[in-house]
Amino acid sequence: MGPRAVGPRAVGPEAVGPRAGETGAEPPRVTAARLGGQGVVGLALSFVDNAGIARVKGVPIARLADAAEQGVGMSPVFDTFLVDDSTTQGRWLGGPDGDLRLFPDLGRAVALAAQPGWAWAPADRYHQDGRPYAACQRQFAARTVARAAGHGLRLLAAYEVEWTVRREDGSLPTGGPAYGLHRLTDLSDYLRDLLTALDEQGLAVQQLHPEYAPGQFEVSVAAEDPVAAADTTVLVRHTVRAVSAAHGLRASFAPAVAPGGVGNGAHLHVSLWREGRNLLTGGPGRHGLREEGEAFLAGVLAELPALLAIGAPSPASYLRLVPSHWAGAHHCWGPENREAALRLVPGLPGRPETANAEVKCFDGAANPYLAVGAVIAAGLAGIEAGAVLPEEVGGDPSDRPGVPRLPQSLPESLAAFEASEVLREALGEIAHDTFAAVRRAEAQLLAGLDPEALIDATRWRY
Repeated sequence: MGPRAVGPRAVGPEAVGPRAGETGAEPPRVTAARLGGQGVVGLALSFVDNAGIARVKGVPIARLADAAEQGVGMSPVFDTFLVDDSTTQGRWLGGPDGDLRLFPDLGRAVALAAQPGWAWAPADRYHQDGRPYAACQRQFAARTVARAAGHGLRLLAAYEVEWTVRREDGSLPTGGPAYGLHRLTDLSDYLRDLLTALDEQGLAVQQLHPEYAPGQFEVSVAAEDPVAAADTTVLVRHTVRAVSAAHGLRASFAPAVAPGGVGNGAHLHVSLWREGRNLLTGGPGRHGLREEGEAFLAGVLAELPALLAIGAPSPASYLRLVPSHWAGAHHCWGPENREAALRLVPGLPGRPETANAEVKCFDGAANPYLAVGAVIAAGLAGIEAGAVLPEEVGGDPSDRPGVPRLPQSLPESLAAFEASEVLREALGEIAHDTFAAVRRAEAQLLAGLDPEALIDATRWRY
């Protein structure tokens, strides 16, 4: 999990109304000319809402300069959308009033290899008068990165992306075994085209392989700045969908795809750095942890019940989060323990850049900006408190009496989220209240459904 060069970020902790030339990215007309030269005619501006759904506005490439200078209109009501596209109401947000401006981050603008004629860029949301929008999830992640920088710390992050493919009639396109070469053979053209598309979009793929569940695959990409990592996972998932569609397949990133099956995770890897040194290795602590590195992980571990409402935010998430399935269902940590919710990856001998920690209990229903920002906030709280990790857990925690489970339902994790002062302070009252309102409404929306009906209601939404 070593450093990787990334494009400039569009927002800083005090950003007000981004304008051309302020971000360090190429000017809008240069970007338009570059993309136009690649045959692009439309730009998709995306953000991810509190339901974990990527929403979009598209503009002709000829209007890119206007979009970069003036933004594109988008209602704030999308922050109260639920997974089924109905809406709820929070204390501050919800209803038909108001408007925002979407500003594309041109540092991440890229022609989409699997969608000829289209480009993509993540967007930040601002009020019409240029003030930062308190509920913008991407700006929240950027603020936590800036807070870490204020402590002299740098973070790197990456998401694993797991998905399941089905034919349009619902049948499996491969019957190969878990992790089997058989699956790669059956879908070699599909996976080749996916690798090609990701590479053409400048994404550094580390691994691509079949996963455990039938028809399931996983791709891992290189670590980068946390905001960039969230951007990248949005782009990876969008690319998987596009390549799947070209091959007559549907891709699902939902936490549960089949009753009783192993669902799709979205494991988050993070590493913590000071002055070029990885704080998760090379120190005097357990497994080479340095003091700040241990305190950061202890802060994350302490907040995991509350973080679960962000990282496993669907009622369907709890069909995946079961013991003995490598889902991280227990509230514990351990070195190289794939059953622990927080797995320490000590790194390869002589390669300190590879040491990192994996949050295993997160899944594909999560907003990746909220998830990484909340983990950073929890870790910084641990550093500020001088927190220490408890005893590590080895083996399957189900076999260890006294190792507690994480929350086993959305209402339970939501109660922990609403009680967390760390997350309330980090998010701010408006974002905290609106996210809780969406989670509460989704719990009510899907309450009482049996596993099969719950999966049917969410399978193709993520």
